[in-house]
Amino acid sequence: MTARDHVLISAAELGRRIDAGEPVTILDVRWRLDAPDGHPAYLDGHLPGAVYVSLDDDLSDHAVAGRGRHPLPSGSQLQEALRRWGVRSEQPVVIYDDWNRAASARAWWVLTAAGLGDVRILDGGLGAWRSAGGELQTGEVHPEPGNVTVAHQDLYAGAQPTLTAEQAEGVDLFDARAPERYRGEVEPLDPVAGHIPGAKNLPFGTLLADDGTFVVDEHRLPDGGTGVYCGSGVTAAVIVAACAAAGRQVALYPGSWSEWSSDPARPVGRGTE
Repeated sequence: MTARDHVLISAAELGRRIDAGEPVTILDVRWRLDAPDGHPAYLDGHLPGAVYVSLDDDLSDHAVAGRGRHPLPSGSQLQEALRRWGVRSEQPVVIYDDWNRAASARAWWVLTAAGLGDVRILDGGLGAWRSAGGELQTGEVHPEPGNVTVAHQDLYAGAQPTLTAEQAEGVDLFDARAPERYRGEVEPLDPVAGHIPGAKNLPFGTLLADDGTFVVDEHRLPDGGTGVYCGSGVTAAVIVAACAAAGRQVALYPGSWSEWSSDPARPVGRGTE
């Protein structure tokens, strides 16, 4: 199995598995900046057997202060949610979304950081499934409780490498946000505009083709050992996943710009570096 196959699954392969009756847990993580609650869209139509996952409620812990807009959940919180979604230790997990792979990459990152081994992103998301002629199911899915055990209770020190704000100052960094946010020309979400000084801009959308599938081009990707961040640790996970699909491991700064910019003592870069 290639590195790409460890991270991504095509709509055609997922369809074959479902048709063959192979056990697979499918998670629907629809979320976008202008529509964070994807549950209504999920109810209108989702992959057969898919369970809805809320990025804000299940893949973040907003009770945590000082770690950005989407702090990571605890392992115990995540384990409870995974079992509610029907995730079983002996079954693979496939995650999909309907917007630029941001939410599915976040979910993939969280689950793999927790220690789950067989987790893949549906390459191309819901659009790829529809284009392949896949059927949709409406309404809520209530699975049998799962049995998975989370190996890492602290995801900030889990199976995926992470950076603290202090560590982010000492590594080569890539900023996954749009160029205008990176340059500090606009900032719609955080109180300060700009970027971490020294960081290079790599908009996460440039790693996706027009159909939303990953472009695993080694010339576009950061080298292993570097770090990535975005606004709150969500869209930067797309870069982490793309690197993993190319066999490279990069560290995520989970707090990202929302954590960095909350401290007025930290320096701010603007313009192009």
